[in-house]
Amino acid sequence: MTTVSVYFVASPLQLLAARQIARHHEAGSRQVLIWYQPGVAPQVHAGDWDASSHMPRPRQEPLPGWFGGQRRLLANIDLLAGLVGPCDTLHLHSAVFDSEAINYFLRALPQRCGAHTVRARILPDGLISIRRYPLSPLKAALQWFRKVRRIRNPSLNYWVFRGDRIGSDAPFCDRVYVLAGWPHEYDPAKLVVLEPLVERHPSGSADDAAPRALVIGQPLVGAGLMGAADRDAVALEIEQWLLAQRITHIDYKGHPKDAQRELCRDTYRVLELDEPLEVWLSHTNYRAVVGVRSTALLFARQLAGEGADVVAFGWDRTRFKSDEERTDMQSVFDRVGVMRR
Repeated sequence: MTTVSVYFVASPLQLLAARQIARHHEAGSRQVLIWYQPGVAPQVHAGDWDASSHMPRPRQEPLPGWFGGQRRLLANIDLLAGLVGPCDTLHLHSAVFDSEAINYFLRALPQRCGAHTVRARILPDGLISIRRYPLSPLKAALQWFRKVRRIRNPSLNYWVFRGDRIGSDAPFCDRVYVLAGWPHEYDPAKLVVLEPLVERHPSGSADDAAPRALVIGQPLVGAGLMGAADRDAVALEIEQWLLAQRITHIDYKGHPKDAQRELCRDTYRVLELDEPLEVWLSHTNYRAVVGVRSTALLFARQLAGEGADVVAFGWDRTRFKSDEERTDMQSVFDRVGVMRR
């Protein structure tokens, strides 16, 4: 029996998850990677996959002329069917199945490839994956509008479903992958916890001889999250804490909107990366990763390895929009395992 596993990814985090699933949960399958966002391309290593390709999104990149979006959908079906080839079983992995760019493959691809069985499996997507998002009446009605397209193009037979909009409740979904330690609201019967997304150097490596830390910056005064005096106090607290941990090699990664590098100190090395922070963390060892309330700290807890401290500073000085926002963020940070000081 020939099984083909297809992965639709749109972010570096999804790519890392797809790679682990291919290695540990779909071993023995033919592995096909599809990426929709061009920015993912530099992180794709062709040798990791049996076939891989960029696939244009129908709405963002329609073909010229009338019904360009629908013709792009049909062209995408042709492209993917050629990459997959004949098979008996299809496993389609995506972060969401309430999307015309993905959903039509559920029925069109088995027909084109001769597959008797198709299963959908949910990829983790960071903070989006910590709760369910029930389909609104409008979204549910839109699904039926998409199904009408099969009148003109029989291949475009949308699979209508109810419940969670990503498809975790749908009958075609048999697995939901989640990041280790992250909260979620999914059916335990479908749940699969992923292995760590990266492989770390063994203890005693050169990285351990000179422990390093990463400070993740974000606009604080500029975003109205704290005053200048509080910001300076937090920056000093972070620096002193790192020195107390005997870490003197310190990198600083600013947010795209952190033009002032608000948490940076003169002794820090400013990183100018040509790859997403998630990918950088996946291959760089740090003894500590610190910041204030950046969501990048949540990803760092997953990517930085068990031996790293991931710490959020200055919450007692930070302004939140409401007590509810503070409580919700605190719950997520605590459950993921980010320490707060």
